[in-house]
Amino acid sequence: NLLCFLSFFLDGQAQVLLKQRKVSITRGHRTSTSMDCMAEGIPDFQYAEIHWYRQVPNKAPERILYLGARAVFYDHHSYSTKYSSSKKGTNVCTLTINDINSNDEGTYYCAYWHF
Repeated sequence: NLLCFLSFFLDGQAQVLLKQRKVSITRGHRTSTSMDCMAEGIPDFQYAEIHWYRQVPNKAPERILYLGARAVFYDHHSYSTKYSSSKKGTNVCTLTINDINSNDEGTYYCAYWHF
């Protein structure tokens, strides 16, 4: 089951699609967890900026970070110990959440846009 979060046209031509598996993660005995975002149609994926957002009920989505070509940029300095992100292969971006607890509940989305 795939959750398609973002699909739009760039320059009226190329369609970009980001897909995330609809997963529910329960902590159990784990202290960290990861989720993948699969991109289709992004040229030069390694140089693309992929953004990660978190949304909790009754609030607007909040950006956590974005991953550029060589570094992760956090929207708040405290996020750097909580979250990390990396790219795998030619089209997968991964978000990792560390020290997971009940405060981390929410829906996490990846996003991409081109200027």
